[in-house]
Amino acid sequence: MDHRNLGPTGMQVSPLCLGAMMFGPWGEPDHDESTRIIHAALDAGINFVDTADMYSQGESEVIVGKALKGRRDDVVLATKFHGPMDVAMGEEGGDPNKRGNSRRWMVQEVENSLRRLQTDWIDLYQVHRPDDVTSDEETLSALTDLQQAGKIRAFGSSTFPAHHVVEAQWTAERHGLRRYVTEQPPYSLLFRRIEADVLPVAEKYGLGVLPWSPLAGGWLTGRVRKGQDAPDSNRAKMMPGFFDDEAKLEAVEQLNLLADDAGITMVHLALAFVMQHPGVTSPIIGPRTMSQLESQLGAVDVTLTSDVLDRIDEIVPPGRNVSPGDEGYSPAALEQPFLRRRRTA
Repeated sequence: MDHRNLGPTGMQVSPLCLGAMMFGPWGEPDHDESTRIIHAALDAGINFVDTADMYSQGESEVIVGKALKGRRDDVVLATKFHGPMDVAMGEEGGDPNKRGNSRRWMVQEVENSLRRLQTDWIDLYQVHRPDDVTSDEETLSALTDLQQAGKIRAFGSSTFPAHHVVEAQWTAERHGLRRYVTEQPPYSLLFRRIEADVLPVAEKYGLGVLPWSPLAGGWLTGRVRKGQDAPDSNRAKMMPGFFDDEAKLEAVEQLNLLADDAGITMVHLALAFVMQHPGVTSPIIGPRTMSQLESQLGAVDVTLTSDVLDRIDEIVPPGRNVSPGDEGYSPAALEQPFLRRRRTA
C-alpha cells in the first residue's frame, strides 16, 4: 500500500486504518481470532491501528496489545479517551471523575491505556468527544505535558464540530500549547455534511482526517436492499430499527445499482469514495470477521471515475446527510432545553 502523511506529524500511514472497536465482547470475543484478523491486516500492508479505552471497557486495547507484541515498532498506534470506564456504554451512574477530558482523568487513563496496550508510548492519543464542562486550555495543556513526557507522540480530536476544531486551534496558539493534528469525523456516502464545514477547516489547519464509519454502520455493505429483510448484525441487535429508514433505503438502492454498473462491490464503492477525497488521510475500517476484512482491503486499488462521482452527487448531494439524525454529535445548545428555548419573562 502507498502511505499518506498523518497531518503535520511526519508519520506515514496506510490509506486504510484498522479500527479495533469490534475486537472484544462488542464484536468478536475470541482473542485469538481477533489477533488473527489484526495480523492479516498488518500482513496486507496496513500499518495504522485505531482503538479506544471504552471499546468493550478496555478489552479491545488488551487484544490490540497482545496482537502487536513483536510488531509494535512497525505500527502507528492510535487510541482515544473520554467515555466512562466504570459503567458499560449506555448505563447511568458511575464516578463523574472517571470520564471526560479533564487533566485529572486523562493522566490516569493514559497510564491505563499504556498498560492494556503493553507499550511505552501511544503514537496518536485522541479526545473521543468534546467535553462542554472542561475548557480547551485544560485539555490541551494536559495533552501537551503528556507529549513532552514522551507518553504520546501526537494528539487529535474525534467528532468535534467545525467551530470547536477552530476554537481549539486558537486556544493552542493563544496559550502556547501543542495543538490537535488530526480529527476523526463520521463520513460516508450517506453522511456528507462534513464536506461543508469540517473538511475545509481541517484542510486550513493542516489536520489529518480519519473518518469513522465509512460503511455507515453496515448500510453500505451491499447487504441492505429495498424489499429485503434487514441484515442480521450486532448493530441491529443493539439498536432495533436501525435499518428502518426509507430515505436511506432509497439512496442505498441507487448506490448499489451504481456499484453494479461500475463493476465493483458496494463496499469498494463506499471506501474508495471516502479515500479519494483529497482532504481525507485514512478511513477507519472495523471488521468483525476475517471475511469482512478481506472484502474491504481491495478498496485501496479502486479509483472512481468522474462519471461515477457525478452520479454519487446526484444520489446524495455534496455536503448533505441523507438522514437528518445522522450526526456524530448533538450540539449542547440543542441538547439542553434552557439553551435552545427562548427565555420568557
